[in-house]
Amino acid sequence: MQLKRVAEAKLPTPWGDFLMIGFEEIATKHDHLALVYGDITSKEPVLARVHSECLTGDALFSLRCDCGFQLAAALSSIAEERRGLLLYHRQEGRNIGLLNKIRAYALQDQGSDTVKANHQLGFAADERDFTLCADMFKVLGVYSIRLLTNNPQKVDILTQAGINVAERIPLIVGRNPENARYLDTKAAKMGHLLHDRYK
Repeated sequence: MQLKRVAEAKLPTPWGDFLMIGFEEIATKHDHLALVYGDITSKEPVLARVHSECLTGDALFSLRCDCGFQLAAALSSIAEERRGLLLYHRQEGRNIGLLNKIRAYALQDQGSDTVKANHQLGFAADERDFTLCADMFKVLGVYSIRLLTNNPQKVDILTQAGINVAERIPLIVGRNPENARYLDTKAAKMGHLLHDRYK
């Protein structure tokens, strides 16, 4: 395992009370979170979301992406189901970090798309490591999930890491004039499954 479970506490939210569980990467000491709702110990596939940290979208209400909208929709769906979990994967800006994300935004303001901006800064389009999330699921005893995602790469990586993705559930929310190009780029260049909703 690349990380360990280190702390937990109740987290009241507008959608109900979640159990917040903190994890620490053994090698780097970086931290990540799981938000658990209800009993996730049965063998039935658990409704789950792997949500990568986005300070601008999640906390600052940015319209440049769909992240904050997805976070709220996922927590709402999990609470409605009365059983599920959200992994808060703390790899900001597809793991290029907050300051480089701001630099990428500046390049986007000059005409680059989200993928080209990353490349201009010397990064891959997506630097995230989803195997950490597979380990979080395993520490929690979750091996079969119904995954809220538009990203088939998440499905593939989690599956290869030993997590059974019994179902992929689209999470298409929050499109607006400020993020339309960003979403279209994710569909065209990163394989995200977005376009059917908007045809």
